[in-house]
Amino acid sequence: MKFLIVLFAVILGCQAVSFFDLVREQWNAFKVQHNKSYESETEERFRMKIFMDNAHKVAKHNQRFEKGEVTFKLGLNKYADLLHHEFVSLLNGFNRTKNGIVKGSDRLESATFIPPAHVTLPDTVDWREHGAVTPVKDQGHCGSCWSFSATGALEGQNFRKTKKLVSLSEQNLIDCSTRYGNNGCNGGLMDNAFRYIKDNGGIDTEESYSYKAEDEKCHYNPKNKGATDVGFIDIESGNEDALKAAVATVGPVSIAIDASHEAFQLYSSGVYVDPSCSSQDLDHGVLAVGYGTDEKTGQDYWLVKNSWGPSWGAEGYIKMARNQDNQCGVATQASYPLV
Repeated sequence: MKFLIVLFAVILGCQAVSFFDLVREQWNAFKVQHNKSYESETEERFRMKIFMDNAHKVAKHNQRFEKGEVTFKLGLNKYADLLHHEFVSLLNGFNRTKNGIVKGSDRLESATFIPPAHVTLPDTVDWREHGAVTPVKDQGHCGSCWSFSATGALEGQNFRKTKKLVSLSEQNLIDCSTRYGNNGCNGGLMDNAFRYIKDNGGIDTEESYSYKAEDEKCHYNPKNKGATDVGFIDIESGNEDALKAAVATVGPVSIAIDASHEAFQLYSSGVYVDPSCSSQDLDHGVLAVGYGTDEKTGQDYWLVKNSWGPSWGAEGYIKMARNQDNQCGVATQASYPLV
C-alpha cells in the first residue's frame, strides 16, 4: 500500500515538473520571439507570473472555443506579460469623457454620409484586395491609435483618387495637431486629425516623417506632403447599415471601439463578441477595411485593421461582430476624409 502511495506521489510530482518545464519553455520562447528583456530578476519573475496567468486564461477560453461556446480564440501575443490595466493605459488612446460622450462629438465642419440609392451592396468587401490598405503598423507604447486610424482612412481615399498607395505619417499628426484638440501619445480623435490636415494643406509621408512612438516637436515639411483632405464625412452614429454602405462604396473608414477588455488584449482569430463591450465608452481608434460573414459560424463581421503590429490578432487584424446591436461601438463614431 505504501508503495502505491509513493508511486502516486512520484507521478504527480513528475506531472508538476513537466507542466512547469512546459511553461518555462513557453516563457523563454516568448521572450525570444518578442525580443523581451527586463530590468531585474524581480521584474522578470513578476512578468513571468503575469504570463503564466494569461496562459491559463487562454487555455480555458480556447477550450470553450473548441466546444463551440465562443466564436473566437485567444493567444499569447506580445502583450501577454502585461497586466490588463497596464495594457489599456499604454495603448488605448481614443479620447472620451467619463460619461461616455466623446470629446469633440459636436462634429463641426463635417457632413453626414448619405448612403447611395438603388445600389446593391456586395456580401463581402476587403479593400486590401484592391490595394487600398498599407501594411499593418505598430504604435508601440504610445496612445496614438487615433493617428493610425486617421492615416489609414486617408491612405485609402488618396489611393482611390490617385491609384497610388502612399503610407502617411502618424508622427506628423502626433506632433502637429495638438491645437486641434489632440494630445499626441495621450490620445486624440480622428476627426480632429482630418481638420488639421485640411487646414495644414497636407500631411507628410511616413518615409519623410518617421514614427517615434513619443511626442516630439512638429517639423512638417510641405515638400514631403503625401496627401491632403478638404474635410470629412461622419456616418450616422450607431447605424451599421450606413457604415456598411460607406465601407462598400467609399473605402476604409475610421471607427472607434471599446477595446478595454482582456479578451481583446489576447485576441488571436475568429469573430470577436464580448457581451461586456460598451457601444458608448470608446477608447481605441481603428480602421474598418471590409466586412463579411464567417463561413463556419455564419456570424457577420467587420474586418478591422489594428495598429499593434502583425504579431497581434490575425496578422494585425480582428474580425468584430457585425449586426449585433453595434457591438463594441463599431458604428458609434465612424468617419472618413474627403479628398
